[in-house]
Amino acid sequence: MEPTLSSPLFTRQVVQAMRSLYPEELADRTWDNVGLLQENIEPASGSVPPRVLLANDLTVTVAEEAIAKQVSVIVSYHPFIFRGLKSVTLNDPHQRIVLRLAQHNIAVYSPHTAVDAALGGVNDWLAGMLNEHGVVKDSVVQLIRGPVPAGFEGAGYGRLVELEQAVHYTDIAKTYADRLGLSAIMIARPSPRCASASGYVRSVAVCAGSGYDVLKDADADLFVTGEMTHHNALRLTMLGKYVITVFHSNSERGFLREVLQPQLDRILKKDDPSAEVLISEGDRDPFEIFRFPEN
Repeated sequence: MEPTLSSPLFTRQVVQAMRSLYPEELADRTWDNVGLLQENIEPASGSVPPRVLLANDLTVTVAEEAIAKQVSVIVSYHPFIFRGLKSVTLNDPHQRIVLRLAQHNIAVYSPHTAVDAALGGVNDWLAGMLNEHGVVKDSVVQLIRGPVPAGFEGAGYGRLVELEQAVHYTDIAKTYADRLGLSAIMIARPSPRCASASGYVRSVAVCAGSGYDVLKDADADLFVTGEMTHHNALRLTMLGKYVITVFHSNSERGFLREVLQPQLDRILKKDDPSAEVLISEGDRDPFEIFRFPEN
């Protein structure tokens, strides 16, 4: 007779909490992979630690951190399992993560574009950084097509922000550098010969991560996203637009600490006052600005 296996109560509470905050129905499932990507099981004796680790990317470093900190659930903003697996070996780092987490009975949940689309989610957090410059109006760039859960009407991808008055693009760049804790960011500017090359902007299109496909047709003077390809940035600058990129996960990671951690902590502590929601210390963007010392 096969043994009866069940998911730990705490894991189910974490999944329920995440779904209540950012329903999976909001995610773009045409390409995204969200939800409970790796399950754990109720131990034969005792219970799993009521401890969650939040990370933007589930790397080998983050997995080992989760093991060391004895967490039972990892909430990874980006899905670490994206395409079908034909094998699970030690040679591939993503497959090695699966094995290590299974060995230590750790579950993984990923919300990704559900957090992007939700009102109050990562894109509203990113757009909200413009409030210090005076905002007249902000709107969703791409509304979700089809039904959404009750209470989440108006959700969608990307945000378009209209400012009270023209602001120089360097002031907006400084705002994002300060809020995201960056010493440098990348900027693409139109040619000085372009009629809109004064440097002042009245509207800003914002999308965390790789946002060009969401924002490309937005009627904005400035585009803010995590990353953008060479040719897409060229197109926008030839149209007289400005582009600010901050590296992909830098446009998202701060949301975990400022918004998601207190949200999840508050919900989980209602059922278990001993619950802990930790922020990964090993999670970071793979890119950084390298400065060579002056001769």
